[in-house]
Amino acid sequence: MDLSRLLKSLQLESQPEGGDPECPAVTAPLAEQVLSQTLLLFSAEGVGGSAQAGVVRDLRALFEAADCQWLFGGCSPSATPKLLGDLVTALSHYAALPKQESDTGNPPSEDGFDTTAADRTTDVGLVFRSLLAKVEAIKGSKPLGAMVRPILGSVAGPIYIFAVTHHAEKPWTCPRSRSMAQELLTLLVQAAGCGSVAEFLRGESEDEEGRFAAVMGLLKPELTKDTWKRSPATKHVFFWTLHQITRPWLSHHLESILPPSLLFSDDYQEENKILGVCCLHHIILNVPAADLYQFNRAQVVYHALYHHLYAREAQLIQVVLLCLVDLLLVLERYPHWSQEPRAATACHEVLQLVLTHMEVEHRLPLRRVYARNLPAFVKRLGILVARHLKRLERVIVGYLEVCDGPDEAARLGILETLKCTIQHAWPRMACRLTVLLKALLRMIWDVSTDGSLTPEPVKTALLHGATECLILLNHCSQGQVKILLEGIYHSCDNCSLQACIRQVQENT
Repeated sequence: MDLSRLLKSLQLESQPEGGDPECPAVTAPLAEQVLSQTLLLFSAEGVGGSAQAGVVRDLRALFEAADCQWLFGGCSPSATPKLLGDLVTALSHYAALPKQESDTGNPPSEDGFDTTAADRTTDVGLVFRSLLAKVEAIKGSKPLGAMVRPILGSVAGPIYIFAVTHHAEKPWTCPRSRSMAQELLTLLVQAAGCGSVAEFLRGESEDEEGRFAAVMGLLKPELTKDTWKRSPATKHVFFWTLHQITRPWLSHHLESILPPSLLFSDDYQEENKILGVCCLHHIILNVPAADLYQFNRAQVVYHALYHHLYAREAQLIQVVLLCLVDLLLVLERYPHWSQEPRAATACHEVLQLVLTHMEVEHRLPLRRVYARNLPAFVKRLGILVARHLKRLERVIVGYLEVCDGPDEAARLGILETLKCTIQHAWPRMACRLTVLLKALLRMIWDVSTDGSLTPEPVKTALLHGATECLILLNHCSQGQVKILLEGIYHSCDNCSLQACIRQVQENT
């Protein structure tokens, strides 16, 4: 490709004597000058969007046509990585999303950005792709191969953030920009000699330092209390990047990842709360308990999550309960062997509040979420769930009475809860036999006579769950359930109810 227009604009033509002025020769001593002058021209005050777009296209032409020896070998080993890093940073700022008002709290719409943003993104992505292709080309070269590591050290962070910003379906992306970003991310990982994005970020082994710290260093100014809402893509880049790092690497970066996660979860928008809680859950799963204990971090996270239990959004409650279940494993390692069995531990506090909300909750989405997650807390407490049996019994009976739609998620969750409760607190079940037996038989009758559109597999699952609970109740009551069901079996003509009673009677 002809590079004369670019060199003319920079006034850096190198013409041999008698040479054609229209065909300037690109010689090795010009590389550093071309890169530095391009950076100055691109960053100069008063340079308009059209002029910058022209520089971007010329820079792409330069990277595609230039010889690797001229591009990387004509400068000093320390100058080339710095110049390229400054260029990549300037191009990233040129293609960055417009800043949003920090106090609006409104997510950006598809029409909320400059109409030329997609073009800028594509043009800059093509420049980065050409640059990475040149870096890949010198990896096997002995004289230039040593420059790969310092060059990537300067350009990998900004290019990674640029690619992750546009690689997923967001209001500011289009199919063309997403395809380009995916390709760019693949080329970056390949140029770094890694097998995956996770390896690119964390390093090949635990002792090897990856590029996660460098990426977080670039994101840090955008993750403060006053700035994170002004950059609509920053939270998504942080979320996606965080989930690429797992145990044991994540614990090395706890100081940089925990504050933004807590910041997101403390926001007033549901979307940001969910994103922050998911980040906290990933941290809990992938950071050793000893590190979470330090500086009271686990308690800070617990109080942040406990506060969300007062929310009324089903999706938020779902992620909060899942996160709390795993956090309780960190806070209370051996609740079954506690030296103070009557002490109010975190798990008791959570279950008490959840049961309080479940008793008065009438919205089906929240009832399903509560019932689906309740068995995990019962299993966590074990025999100590006996402390909550009075309220738990009211919740179980109340939820078994109400049909909650075709999937019957609430009833199925409550049947699993009852099953776990009987298994763990069986010595206390005999005194509650009458209430629970009536609730189970009433539910079996309702399900078997239900004429709604509930699928047959769901009805079968409900009847199977109820039968399991009856069998467990019979075991812990020393056969009293069999005796009580004898009269019902002979006087009832409902086939489903008779089948359930028959299974209880035949079970030994």
